Amino acid sequence: MRSNRAIARAGVGMAATLPLLAGALALGIPAAQAADGPSRDTLVGTKPAWATAKADKGAASDSSQVSARVYLAGRDATGLAAYAKAVSDPNSASYGKYLSAKKAQQQFGATKAQVAAVKSWLKSAGLTVTGTAQHYVSVTGDVAAAEKAFGTQLHNYTKGKKTYRAPSKTASAPAALNGAVLTVTGLDNAPHKATHSDQLPPPDAVFKNSGPFSSYYGSNIASTLPDAYGSKIPYAVKGYTGKQLRAAYGAGTRTGKNVRVAITDAYASPTIAFDAQTYAGKHGDAAYTSGQLRQVLPKNYTKTEECGAAGWYGEETLDVEAVHAVAPGASITYVGAASCYDDDLLDSLNKIVDGHLADIVSNSWGDIEANQTADLAAAYDQTFQFGAVEGIGFYFSSGDNGDEVANTGTKQVDTPANSAWVTAVGGTSLAVGKGDKYLWETGWGTEKASLSADGKSWTGFPGAFTSGAGGGTSKTVAEPFYQKGVVPNALATANSAAGNRVVPDISAIADPNTGFKVGQTQTFPDGTEQYSEYRIGGTSLAAPVIAAVQALAQEARGGKAIGFANPAIYAKYGSKAYHDVTDNPTGSGLGVARVDFVNGFDATGGLATSVRSLGKDSSLQAVKGYDDVTGVGSPAPGYVDSYSRH
Repeated sequence: MRSNRAIARAGVGMAATLPLLAGALALGIPAAQAADGPSRDTLVGTKPAWATAKADKGAASDSSQVSARVYLAGRDATGLAAYAKAVSDPNSASYGKYLSAKKAQQQFGATKAQVAAVKSWLKSAGLTVTGTAQHYVSVTGDVAAAEKAFGTQLHNYTKGKKTYRAPSKTASAPAALNGAVLTVTGLDNAPHKATHSDQLPPPDAVFKNSGPFSSYYGSNIASTLPDAYGSKIPYAVKGYTGKQLRAAYGAGTRTGKNVRVAITDAYASPTIAFDAQTYAGKHGDAAYTSGQLRQVLPKNYTKTEECGAAGWYGEETLDVEAVHAVAPGASITYVGAASCYDDDLLDSLNKIVDGHLADIVSNSWGDIEANQTADLAAAYDQTFQFGAVEGIGFYFSSGDNGDEVANTGTKQVDTPANSAWVTAVGGTSLAVGKGDKYLWETGWGTEKASLSADGKSWTGFPGAFTSGAGGGTSKTVAEPFYQKGVVPNALATANSAAGNRVVPDISAIADPNTGFKVGQTQTFPDGTEQYSEYRIGGTSLAAPVIAAVQALAQEARGGKAIGFANPAIYAKYGSKAYHDVTDNPTGSGLGVARVDFVNGFDATGGLATSVRSLGKDSSLQAVKGYDDVTGVGSPAPGYVDSYSRH
């Protein structure tokens, strides 16, 4: 998986490197059907789509090593999904009747007998059991043993410019296990990771924004620069703070007091406590109380160089500071993964669910749907369903590359934001005016044109698309019940007549050109590590902002968990709970001027001046009503208090 923070740093027009995970099937429950005779059940989705006959390079060596996880279906996978839906649906008699983590495991988790039977089967095939967790059994062994266990040959296949191992047909498990196996991951060895040994490296090189700036939207007009969209344009804001975001999204007097929010990313910033407290002090946010910010971390980190561990520090910093800025009374638990790989990120999510560490979980990472495999999707969805049963809601950033065509050449959504069991958070450009007054939002989408050498025009105006909120229609996930009747049919049926999941569900500030100020210890050119601040954006910002707004809403609800929020979010569609965000709120084109340090730090390398459009998101458009840039819209002042009536 990769972090969605790539274009986050509002100073440079970096194209977003995006999230990283495996997404979601409609319900994530593999159907059992006969394979190799009546004695085996197929594990649907275990042969990846890229393992084609054309790409087949022959059998993998019998002695090559395999590391796999066999995920356990538990007592009642179908019942788990049904209960998760029932407790999340405001129209259900079971709405809000959550189970404790212990009761959820007792009712739906794997039994000791199931675990013992699965381990016995794996050992009998010649695999070595290396670990047993609540949700899976991990094993290692050679290819020959894996082939025996899972009833498939493992071949080598070309994928892009590289070659990876994968099953030549769908894997299976003995029918005698009576459906105890949900899926198996690791039979294919293509990277399954999110982006952002083993010692954690120092912070990334310092990044700063140049001025001039606006202190609020439109406060500083670039009068000496050329017109854009028929008029003079303002300089980009220096970076909104919590006070401005709280006003924009209707926080009122709510603080998220007594609400628990968790954040997942890979690794952990060694300076997070200092940075978060320093930032709060500088910007009028409440000081952290004892124990309000804590970390749950693995014993060891791996793949730090491959995953760019230091790049994840800024992601954690953004997430923590954004949540606290909007919901200063909420407690925050950061759960760091040992690496950016799916297995480790999934472990972090399961720590939250198994220990019920929070009711709201912000996740700013993911990957493109084409990299999603159905085996991992099933494992993720099971985690999300257990969370829903306990009253835990997961919020995932929708991505920073719009429809992904510019990034991948193929129109697609990101995952796991595409899961039917999570809330996908899209992005907006936000205008907050004088006196913290909400002015308007557009969908986030940026086109960039640079100032000409003579300073009299914008070269190639409006310029090329650089980044924007992720969204669109899934190719793999069926349309969930809560989107029916709200999502336009043309979007739902874009890839299938039966209808598919459309992303996102809700949205908030993401555009780095109207972004959030963040404070972080970074490495300066002289080698010293110092605290400094910069403006940032991306749906990596939108996700923690929405998570914080949900903390305010849970407080308004008397502290009762909202849980998996999508059914409630869509039930409020069309009400005063939302700003209905469009790309053209003022009736004319919109843009801001930006002046950036060429070297990202100071003026010694020169300055670069550009115009950045607002509301130009690849092929996606924010229109009246639901759309695939902003979902149902962004929270209006009525949103938080709407939960006090439920």
